Amino acid sequence: MTRLGVNVDHVATVRQARMIDIPDPVEAALLAEQAGADLITVHLREDRRHIQERDVSRLRQRLTAGLNLEMAGNSEMTGHALSLKPDDACLVPERREELTTEGGLDVVAHGKQLREVVSRLRDAGIRVSLFVDPDLKQLEASREAGADAVEIHTGAYCDAGGPRQAEELEAVRQAAAAAAGLGLEVHGGHGLNAGNVAPIAAIEEIVELNIGHSIVARSIMVGMAQAVKEMKALIAAAESAGS
Repeated sequence: MTRLGVNVDHVATVRQARMIDIPDPVEAALLAEQAGADLITVHLREDRRHIQERDVSRLRQRLTAGLNLEMAGNSEMTGHALSLKPDDACLVPERREELTTEGGLDVVAHGKQLREVVSRLRDAGIRVSLFVDPDLKQLEASREAGADAVEIHTGAYCDAGGPRQAEELEAVRQAAAAAAGLGLEVHGGHGLNAGNVAPIAAIEEIVELNIGHSIVARSIMVGMAQAVKEMKALIAAAESAGS
Protein backbone atom coordinates (compact mmCIF):
# COMPACT_ATOMS: atom_id res chain seq x y z
CA MET A 1 0.00 0.00 0.00
CA THR A 2 1.18 3.52 -0.78
CA ARG A 3 2.78 5.18 2.21
CA LEU A 4 1.30 8.47 3.41
CA GLY A 5 3.68 11.13 4.63
CA VAL A 6 1.87 13.87 6.55
CA ASN A 7 3.55 17.27 6.35
CA VAL A 8 2.91 19.33 9.49
CA ASP A 9 4.65 22.53 8.36
CA HIS A 10 1.47 24.58 8.44
CA VAL A 11 0.69 23.68 12.02
CA ALA A 12 3.95 25.49 12.72
CA THR A 13 2.85 28.33 10.41
CA VAL A 14 -0.09 29.04 12.74
CA ARG A 15 2.21 28.89 15.77
CA GLN A 16 4.75 31.27 14.25
CA ALA A 17 2.02 33.81 13.49
CA ARG A 18 1.98 34.58 17.22
CA MET A 19 5.52 33.37 18.05
CA ILE A 20 4.23 31.28 20.96
CA ASP A 21 4.18 27.56 21.76
CA ILE A 22 0.83 26.53 20.28
CA PRO A 23 -0.25 24.78 18.18
CA ASP A 24 2.62 22.33 18.51
CA PRO A 25 3.59 20.60 15.21
CA VAL A 26 5.15 17.76 17.19
CA GLU A 27 1.88 16.96 18.93
CA ALA A 28 0.10 17.20 15.58
CA ALA A 29 2.64 14.78 14.12
CA LEU A 30 2.09 12.31 16.94
CA LEU A 31 -1.68 12.45 16.37
CA ALA A 32 -1.11 11.86 12.65
CA GLU A 33 1.16 8.93 13.44
CA GLN A 34 -1.44 7.38 15.76
CA ALA A 35 -4.07 7.75 13.02
CA GLY A 36 -1.98 5.81 10.51
CA ALA A 37 0.53 8.20 8.94
CA ASP A 38 3.49 6.16 7.71
CA LEU A 39 5.94 9.02 8.05
CA ILE A 40 6.03 12.67 9.04
CA THR A 41 7.43 15.25 6.65
CA VAL A 42 8.73 18.69 7.61
CA HIS A 43 10.52 21.36 5.58
CA LEU A 44 13.23 23.16 7.53
CA ARG A 45 13.40 26.26 5.37
CA GLU A 46 16.38 28.59 5.38
CA ASP A 47 14.18 31.47 6.56
CA ARG A 48 12.63 29.32 9.33
CA ARG A 49 9.16 30.59 8.48
CA HIS A 50 7.48 27.58 10.11
CA ILE A 51 9.42 24.49 11.24
CA GLN A 52 12.40 25.15 13.55
CA GLU A 53 15.43 23.01 14.38
CA ARG A 54 13.95 22.26 17.81
CA ASP A 55 10.84 20.83 16.13
CA VAL A 56 12.91 18.44 14.03
CA SER A 57 14.99 17.44 17.04
CA ARG A 58 11.88 16.67 19.11
CA LEU A 59 10.32 14.75 16.23
CA ARG A 60 13.47 12.67 15.89
CA GLN A 61 13.21 11.79 19.59
CA ARG A 62 9.48 11.05 19.75
CA LEU A 63 8.35 9.59 16.43
CA THR A 64 7.88 5.91 15.80
CA ALA A 65 7.03 6.55 12.15
CA GLY A 66 9.78 7.69 9.81
CA LEU A 67 10.93 11.30 9.69
CA ASN A 68 11.34 12.87 6.25
CA LEU A 69 13.22 16.19 6.19
CA GLU A 70 12.67 18.44 3.19
CA MET A 71 15.64 20.74 2.72
CA ALA A 72 17.62 22.88 0.32
CA GLY A 73 20.69 21.17 -1.07
CA ASN A 74 23.30 23.52 0.37
CA SER A 75 26.07 23.13 2.93
CA GLU A 76 24.18 24.81 5.80
CA MET A 77 21.14 22.58 5.51
CA THR A 78 23.27 19.50 4.90
CA GLY A 79 25.01 20.21 8.20
CA HIS A 80 21.66 20.44 9.97
CA ALA A 81 20.52 17.15 8.41
CA LEU A 82 23.73 15.37 9.42
CA SER A 83 23.19 16.59 12.98
CA LEU A 84 19.45 15.86 13.16
CA LYS A 85 19.70 12.47 11.40
CA PRO A 86 16.23 12.08 9.82
CA ASP A 87 15.35 8.74 8.25
CA ASP A 88 14.90 10.42 4.87
CA ALA A 89 15.90 13.70 3.30
CA CYS A 90 14.15 15.18 0.28
CA LEU A 91 16.16 17.86 -1.50
CA VAL A 92 13.96 20.64 -2.82
CA PRO A 93 14.52 24.00 -4.54
CA GLU A 94 13.95 26.98 -2.32
CA ARG A 95 13.44 30.72 -2.85
CA ARG A 96 12.68 33.02 0.06
CA GLU A 97 10.05 35.02 -1.85
CA GLU A 98 7.91 31.97 -2.74
CA LEU A 99 4.82 31.03 -0.76
CA THR A 100 5.59 27.34 -1.19
CA THR A 101 7.89 25.25 -3.36
CA GLU A 102 7.04 26.24 -6.93
CA GLY A 103 8.74 23.57 -9.01
CA GLY A 104 11.21 20.74 -9.10
CA LEU A 105 14.98 20.80 -8.72
CA ASP A 106 17.08 21.38 -11.82
CA VAL A 107 19.24 18.32 -11.25
CA VAL A 108 20.64 18.56 -14.78
CA ALA A 109 22.11 22.01 -14.11
CA HIS A 110 23.22 21.38 -10.51
CA GLY A 111 24.23 17.74 -10.69
CA LYS A 112 27.75 18.13 -9.32
CA GLN A 113 26.64 20.01 -6.20
CA LEU A 114 23.74 17.65 -5.61
CA ARG A 115 25.93 14.56 -6.02
CA GLU A 116 28.14 15.82 -3.21
CA VAL A 117 25.17 16.48 -0.92
CA VAL A 118 23.52 13.15 -1.73
CA SER A 119 26.78 11.31 -1.05
CA ARG A 120 27.27 12.97 2.36
CA LEU A 121 23.70 12.23 3.44
CA ARG A 122 23.75 8.62 2.25
CA ASP A 123 27.11 8.01 3.95
CA ALA A 124 25.36 9.06 7.19
CA GLY A 125 22.63 6.44 6.66
CA ILE A 126 19.98 8.91 5.43
CA ARG A 127 17.87 7.87 2.42
CA VAL A 128 17.77 10.66 -0.16
CA SER A 129 15.06 11.66 -2.61
CA LEU A 130 15.11 14.54 -5.09
CA PHE A 131 11.99 16.62 -5.75
CA VAL A 132 11.73 16.89 -9.53
CA ASP A 133 9.29 17.77 -12.26
CA PRO A 134 7.99 14.87 -14.38
CA ASP A 135 10.80 15.20 -16.91
CA LEU A 136 12.94 12.31 -18.18
CA LYS A 137 16.18 14.29 -18.21
CA GLN A 138 15.70 15.25 -14.56
CA LEU A 139 14.98 11.64 -13.65
CA GLU A 140 18.12 10.42 -15.40
CA ALA A 141 20.16 13.13 -13.69
CA SER A 142 18.67 12.10 -10.34
CA ARG A 143 19.90 8.57 -10.82
CA GLU A 144 23.34 9.86 -11.80
CA ALA A 145 23.36 12.02 -8.65
CA GLY A 146 23.01 8.85 -6.56
CA ALA A 147 19.52 9.44 -5.18
CA ASP A 148 17.55 6.56 -3.71
CA ALA A 149 14.24 8.02 -4.85
CA VAL A 150 12.55 10.86 -6.66
CA GLU A 151 9.47 12.73 -5.51
CA ILE A 152 7.57 13.75 -8.62
CA HIS A 153 6.16 17.26 -8.41
CA THR A 154 2.39 16.90 -8.86
CA GLY A 155 1.65 20.63 -8.70
CA ALA A 156 1.05 21.12 -12.43
CA TYR A 157 -1.48 18.28 -12.38
CA CYS A 158 -3.21 19.67 -9.29
CA ASP A 159 -3.39 23.21 -10.67
CA ALA A 160 -4.62 22.25 -14.14
CA GLY A 161 -8.26 21.97 -15.18
CA GLY A 162 -10.18 20.26 -17.95
CA PRO A 163 -8.24 18.44 -20.68
CA ARG A 164 -4.98 19.94 -19.45
CA GLN A 165 -5.27 18.03 -16.18
CA ALA A 166 -5.46 14.73 -18.06
CA GLU A 167 -2.29 15.69 -19.94
CA GLU A 168 -0.49 16.55 -16.71
CA LEU A 169 -1.64 13.28 -15.12
CA GLU A 170 -0.25 11.35 -18.08
CA ALA A 171 3.06 13.18 -17.67
CA VAL A 172 3.20 12.03 -14.04
CA ARG A 173 2.32 8.46 -15.07
CA GLN A 174 5.05 8.37 -17.68
CA ALA A 175 7.59 9.89 -15.30
CA ALA A 176 6.73 7.37 -12.60
CA ALA A 177 7.21 4.47 -14.98
CA ALA A 178 10.49 5.91 -16.26
CA ALA A 179 11.81 6.54 -12.75
CA ALA A 180 10.99 3.00 -11.66
CA GLY A 181 12.69 1.72 -14.79
CA LEU A 182 15.83 3.61 -13.76
CA GLY A 183 15.80 1.83 -10.40
CA LEU A 184 14.54 4.81 -8.40
CA GLU A 185 11.80 4.55 -5.77
CA VAL A 186 8.95 6.82 -6.80
CA HIS A 187 7.15 9.28 -4.53
CA GLY A 188 4.69 12.06 -5.33
CA GLY A 189 3.61 15.29 -3.75
CA HIS A 190 2.56 18.95 -3.91
CA GLY A 191 -0.98 20.26 -4.08
CA LEU A 192 -2.67 16.91 -3.46
CA ASN A 193 -6.06 16.95 -1.73
CA ALA A 194 -9.19 14.87 -1.34
CA GLY A 195 -10.48 15.93 -4.75
CA ASN A 196 -7.42 15.09 -6.84
CA VAL A 197 -5.39 12.44 -4.99
CA ALA A 198 -7.10 9.31 -6.36
CA PRO A 199 -5.62 9.30 -9.90
CA ILE A 200 -2.13 9.84 -8.49
CA ALA A 201 -2.57 7.16 -5.81
CA ALA A 202 -3.68 4.74 -8.53
CA ILE A 203 -0.31 4.97 -10.32
CA GLU A 204 1.32 1.62 -9.57
CA GLU A 205 4.91 2.84 -9.41
CA ILE A 206 4.22 5.55 -6.81
CA VAL A 207 4.83 4.06 -3.37
CA GLU A 208 4.72 7.22 -1.23
CA LEU A 209 2.66 10.41 -1.20
CA ASN A 210 3.58 13.45 0.89
CA ILE A 211 0.59 15.66 1.66
CA GLY A 212 0.50 18.63 3.99
CA HIS A 213 -1.65 21.71 3.47
CA SER A 214 -4.89 19.92 2.63
CA ILE A 215 -4.62 17.56 5.61
CA VAL A 216 -3.81 20.40 8.02
CA ALA A 217 -6.66 22.47 6.57
CA ARG A 218 -9.09 19.57 6.96
CA SER A 219 -7.84 18.96 10.51
CA ILE A 220 -9.13 22.40 11.52
CA MET A 221 -12.64 21.12 10.81
CA VAL A 222 -12.48 17.48 11.93
CA GLY A 223 -9.22 17.03 13.88
CA MET A 224 -5.87 15.67 12.75
CA ALA A 225 -6.68 12.01 13.35
CA GLN A 226 -9.85 12.11 11.25
CA ALA A 227 -8.15 14.09 8.47
CA VAL A 228 -5.37 11.51 8.23
CA LYS A 229 -7.81 8.59 8.29
CA GLU A 230 -9.86 10.17 5.49
CA MET A 231 -6.80 10.61 3.27
CA LYS A 232 -5.58 7.07 3.97
CA ALA A 233 -9.02 5.75 3.00
CA LEU A 234 -9.02 7.72 -0.26
CA ILE A 235 -5.58 6.36 -1.16
CA ALA A 236 -6.59 2.79 -0.32
CA ALA A 237 -9.77 3.08 -2.39
CA ALA A 238 -7.84 4.43 -5.39
CA GLU A 239 -5.38 1.56 -5.18
CA SER A 240 -8.18 -1.02 -4.96
CA ALA A 241 -9.96 0.49 -7.94
CA GLY A 242 -6.77 0.44 -9.98
CA SER A 243 -5.79 -3.14 -9.16
